[in-house]
Amino acid sequence: MSAQRRTARYHRAWHRWLRYVAQRLIMRPVIFANTRVTVEGERHLAGIDGPFILVANHSSHLDAPLCMTALPYRVTKNLATATAADYFYRQKWRSTLTSFFFNSYPVERGSNRGKGAGMSVSLLRQGVPLLIFPEGTRSRTGEMAAFKPGAAALARSLHVPLIPVALVGAYDAMPVGAAWPKPGRMPVKVIVGKPVRARAGESLPDLNARLTARVRAMHTMQTSYVLVTDDDRATKAPETDLGQAQEDVS
Repeated sequence: MSAQRRTARYHRAWHRWLRYVAQRLIMRPVIFANTRVTVEGERHLAGIDGPFILVANHSSHLDAPLCMTALPYRVTKNLATATAADYFYRQKWRSTLTSFFFNSYPVERGSNRGKGAGMSVSLLRQGVPLLIFPEGTRSRTGEMAAFKPGAAALARSLHVPLIPVALVGAYDAMPVGAAWPKPGRMPVKVIVGKPVRARAGESLPDLNARLTARVRAMHTMQTSYVLVTDDDRATKAPETDLGQAQEDVS
């Protein structure tokens, strides 16, 4: 099957309309009724034009819904989410619902083979932005793990920006094993950082380390006002200062 045929759904108006209903009229009211959501750093999305990769830490099934519903619709309208094929694509009903709520595509964890192989590259080349959780799976403790290099490799090879996002409080609100957010509308925060772009001559490990450090600093300090130095140490910034593409991206 050609890349154009495999990715046709991601460009269809009827699917975009159904996604709007699923994400904005169903999922958003549910998320906002069960958690207290705040967003910081939206200004960093202002100049984004064309395809990009949104990367976030991953500790809860709230993570993708928060990204899809709390960020501006102009950012999420065409956003496609990399999802684990072994979890979300085992049954037709599950993959269909995931498609409408998250505009998903399947990725084989730890492999570049399977039905979703090459989809990340194809979608980005066709102008479709991606949502990727580079840890590869949800944290079992709430602590952020090191990022796998797939998202950084895609950005470096295709010259697209990485938008770092730190999700704070999602693990406490709905940890692994929970089927619904805890009662009491626990606070969660979506923090958007400055876009990260590959520097001239920058190696993949260095770019991935820089991306990981940015998200980790925002997550730890719970703010987008952070500076990450070349040796990956982070400090809080004054508020006035304001080719190889891998598929291990699930």
